[in-house]
Amino acid sequence: MLFILLLTGSRVMGISQQQHDSLTSYLEIAGMNNPTVLQHYYEYEAALQKVPQVGSIPDPDLSLGVFLRPMELLGGNQVADIRLMQMFPWFGVIKAGKSEMSLMANAKYESLRDAKLQVFYDVQRTWYELHKVKQNLRISEKNIEILQTIERLAISRYKSVPTGESPSSSGMETTLPSAQSTGTNTGMQGMGSNNAGTSSNQVTSPMQINSMSSSTGTTRLSDVYRIQIEIGDLQNNIALLKNQWNTLVAQFNSYLDRPPESPVTLPDSLIADTFKLSLQSLLDSALSNNPMLGMLEFEQQSLDARKQMVTKMSYPMVGVGINYSVITKSEMSTSSMNGRDMIMPMITTTLPVYRKKYKAMQSEADLLKIATMQNYKAANNALKTEYYQAIQSYQDSERRTKLYADQYQLASKSLDVMLKSFAAAGSDLTDILRIRQQTLDYEYKQIEAVADFNTSIAWIKRLMVITQ
Repeated sequence: MLFILLLTGSRVMGISQQQHDSLTSYLEIAGMNNPTVLQHYYEYEAALQKVPQVGSIPDPDLSLGVFLRPMELLGGNQVADIRLMQMFPWFGVIKAGKSEMSLMANAKYESLRDAKLQVFYDVQRTWYELHKVKQNLRISEKNIEILQTIERLAISRYKSVPTGESPSSSGMETTLPSAQSTGTNTGMQGMGSNNAGTSSNQVTSPMQINSMSSSTGTTRLSDVYRIQIEIGDLQNNIALLKNQWNTLVAQFNSYLDRPPESPVTLPDSLIADTFKLSLQSLLDSALSNNPMLGMLEFEQQSLDARKQMVTKMSYPMVGVGINYSVITKSEMSTSSMNGRDMIMPMITTTLPVYRKKYKAMQSEADLLKIATMQNYKAANNALKTEYYQAIQSYQDSERRTKLYADQYQLASKSLDVMLKSFAAAGSDLTDILRIRQQTLDYEYKQIEAVADFNTSIAWIKRLMVITQ
């Protein structure tokens, strides 16, 4: 029974019934509900609303004046004066303004794309972190079951020591630690107080130590103590992993704008993604499609349009209007124009004589463009650095995946041999525990390498602007 249990726990679990991989659905929820994505989306929509604002001519100016006492004129009495004036910017100002706002809206859209790509990457990265914690929990719980089984067998072997070799033959009674069936108590009954959930390394009295040191059962009893210490360490590790799980679940739900306690569904097994990697095409795609670089390019173009608009704003504005005078008849006037209203077409223009402010606006646009160009170079260099980091992570995780798969197979075979020898009382428990720990470590490292491999692929797709 011990051999079958250890053999089963030391090998990778077979592919169980495939659960629904909800990562795609979680990405869709994040794309629709994530607050950061929605923030950039509404900023983009707001930027689009600026285009019609600058794409229209100024509002007409209407003025109305009423004389409290009619003003006497030669042809009657003027009682009111109405004036309507429409100003027109210089040719090309409106077009340049619309171009600037359209390019700024495009920059906001690139910012939206970058925010969405980052959220997608964060969701996938946290998803794979949850996988690692889940598998670590499974392995740790399985490890406790194995240790408890070894503990029961070690106690059984200790009790089966011949009478002449038993520690009780010296006249001193030794109380054995009880076999733990649930893993919730790691203390040792009869050797001191029990501390639930923590490892207990109780010290016996000197007489008991002297009695047990002279027998072969002493080593087996110390083996039981070592097993219980390891069980306590594993229980502490499981508690830590559960806290880490809760934190990651809350972080994962924050990307989806859900309550922190919302459950997250994970499949039972994690399979390495398949991704054909071409280093040169990856770099070219990252540099040509990156949203941040696109955003900075649109900002440079918008600054060019702004400078053009500012330059043409330094030219005069022309206004066309009409003046309408309301005149009533005068009893004292004999003119043929008596009582006839007057209409006067008008034209006006601005005189941009204060050139300093227009030159300052042009210099401002030039300096902002230079700053944006430097920002573009910095983002380009940072992107190349991130590219090499992603490639390193991809190659490292790919190498570790293959290495730990082979190491796990070798450790499993070695453990099988050791277990058979231990069942026949021909192998030391210390070697069993060491090989078992190596086997479980390689099992987890293999799962961790697969998760890191998939995370690196998600990172590369984020650089290549691949959202599938």
